[in-house]
Amino acid sequence: MKKLGLICVLMAAFAAIAVAQPRAIGARLGYGFDVSYQHTLSEENMISADLGLPGFGGIEAAATYDWLNPGGLMIPWEHKGSWNWYAGVGAGAGYYWPSVGFAGAAGRIGVEYNFWFPLQLSIDWRPILGIEFGDRGDYPAVGFYGNGLFAGGIALGVRYIFE
Repeated sequence: MKKLGLICVLMAAFAAIAVAQPRAIGARLGYGFDVSYQHTLSEENMISADLGLPGFGGIEAAATYDWLNPGGLMIPWEHKGSWNWYAGVGAGAGYYWPSVGFAGAAGRIGVEYNFWFPLQLSIDWRPILGIEFGDRGDYPAVGFYGNGLFAGGIALGVRYIFE
């Protein structure tokens, strides 16, 4: 019985720690529009997920594992708020109307400013490179997907930060 009680207390503690990590939700505006979510895992890394309309001509989803201030290179700032830069890797997939799909590796590099109130502004570049497949008019196509260099590319992020 004591072991069961200890296990329940430990599970509740781990759940509280997981829920207490800072998160942010908002939008990325660039060559299209993305709904964006960030979940901080520790002081050194976070997970980012985006669902959007690249160039307003399709739909895509991308997720990256990002390192905050890689190599310990911090942006010096002695005022209210905080600056971070981040870089990461992940995956992305999507579909352009009327009949071309794509999937591949995603990257991310950017800089963010966290205000002293619950607002975050960022600018980042999130390319997706991989394969595309579908119908290109008179013939089916499979090839290199290069549109991801700019379609999910550079964007301004505006997010609400919450615990």
